Amino acid sequence: MVKARVKHGAIVGVAEHGNSAVLITLGPSGEFLDRRRIDLTHDLPTHPYHHEGSWAIGRYANSTWAKKISLPDAIALVERVHKAAAKGAKENLESLASAVPTQIMAIAIRVCPQLPKTTEERIRDTRAANVADSVMYREALANAAEARGWTVRWYDRESVFERATTALGGKEVEPILSAMGKSIGPPWQALHKLAAVAALAAI
Repeated sequence: MVKARVKHGAIVGVAEHGNSAVLITLGPSGEFLDRRRIDLTHDLPTHPYHHEGSWAIGRYANSTWAKKISLPDAIALVERVHKAAAKGAKENLESLASAVPTQIMAIAIRVCPQLPKTTEERIRDTRAANVADSVMYREALANAAEARGWTVRWYDRESVFERATTALGGKEVEPILSAMGKSIGPPWQALHKLAAVAALAAI
């Protein structure tokens, strides 16, 4: 009995947006268990790589919304946001685990692209700076989940619907999402659907 629960526990699907994320938790048979929106940081800039980091090296300097900040200060800010995100992820996943009646075994998070190793390198690389903030929040959730003993399953946004269909034995995903949305009520937006599909694909 215990083995069955451990092997077939609940799974959390994540759809992140900036420093916040929508979490949809499904049971081992795909039944809905929980929906919530979480914020990983508070009272701190949400995109320190893309905004403050870019301003520090002169990128977007002619933009009206750019502010003066030194590179060392921008790097220090990024590190503060990293720590805040780690704390927020830990607290939010702990709260979720306490609220869900079924043991959570895994979490599905959008796959992260490879980035330069250091904060400064990420700031100076335009491509990296554009995605580093999102990666920071996804990695914070992944690290917090792993610390709880959850398996992290990475999904690709372009193929996750197809993967969900395969996981469901060829069943169409849209009718399942529609029924789920009707049963739990609004909000049931694109991010909620993506998070649910990510969880379905990982069951």
